[in-house]
Amino acid sequence: MTMGSRIRRTLLAGLVATAVVVPVSAAASPNVPAPAPAAFAPSATAQSRYAANLAVMGEASRMARDAGRTGRAEKLRTMAAAAPGQEGGAQFLTFDGRGKGRAIEVLGDLGTADRIAVLVPGSDTTLDTYQRFRDGARSLQQRLQREHPRSAVVAWLGYDTPGTVSTTVLTAARAEGAAAELGPFLDRLGEMTGADARISLLCHSYGSVVCARTPTGPRVSDVVLYGSPGTGIPSADRMPTGARVWAGRGSEDWISGVPHVRFVGLGFGTDPVDPAFGARRFAAGTAGHSDYLRPGTESLESLARIVIGATGTGTGTDDLAGPAGPSVPSVRREASHA
Repeated sequence: MTMGSRIRRTLLAGLVATAVVVPVSAAASPNVPAPAPAAFAPSATAQSRYAANLAVMGEASRMARDAGRTGRAEKLRTMAAAAPGQEGGAQFLTFDGRGKGRAIEVLGDLGTADRIAVLVPGSDTTLDTYQRFRDGARSLQQRLQREHPRSAVVAWLGYDTPGTVSTTVLTAARAEGAAAELGPFLDRLGEMTGADARISLLCHSYGSVVCARTPTGPRVSDVVLYGSPGTGIPSADRMPTGARVWAGRGSEDWISGVPHVRFVGLGFGTDPVDPAFGARRFAAGTAGHSDYLRPGTESLESLARIVIGATGTGTGTDDLAGPAGPSVPSVRREASHA
């Protein structure tokens, strides 16, 4: 068997294995009617965006209900509800109810926050599965608030995520388009926050493929890749960022079994937790693929410390290094470009 045949068989085996072991989330609703998104001037305030997007979300819920799509209508009503302790409804900088949908939600106060985490989700994240993404964002925000009240979390569903069981999840095509949206958003976010605010980019699963291609300005201090299948970028110092690059994987994450190969545009090559990639390692404990932001987990603690900036204090980054899963040696390495 030739090398090319072996690689193709390996990629196919990985896709089939994923189809078997990964539960498929609720299907998206591409035909649900929805109004056009609200349009904003560049100078629009966050508060004006929140109010306008809540109005559009309410109209989208009504249209879905009238069309008999009660499931989508109920999900939108849940999305519009305020978080515990928050007044005035949910805070969405962007909302588009068409197709799979897009939404960018803020948890916390951007005007006062000096530590901001931007979460970039992976496959199968849509308006129909949004609540699980929001749950992780809220969990992180609650953990940050306990130690650093001047913090905020941005849940960035700003792209059409690929399906877990699909050929699109094996290529960087969706990620290229998403990176072209995420980079300018990070620049605008920096303009909406105080001069002392630092932004951390937390990228889960296929979201790590997006972040590895996203140019970041000086306001982004850290880019964190977790539960990653690979990025398609050969090493951390080839990413278009001057930020510190971190990588971690829980010992129970099934994605450790995905082949780290790249052939004719399929697959993502070097594993980010491999020392050869050159990222800083953080401890993710026993996290499964969907568990990194669960309350009380070692992975959540590590991610919160990165966002807050506790890794540069007397405890040192070595305290964040740990096992990344059974397929990866437990080593400690820091990138030279930090």
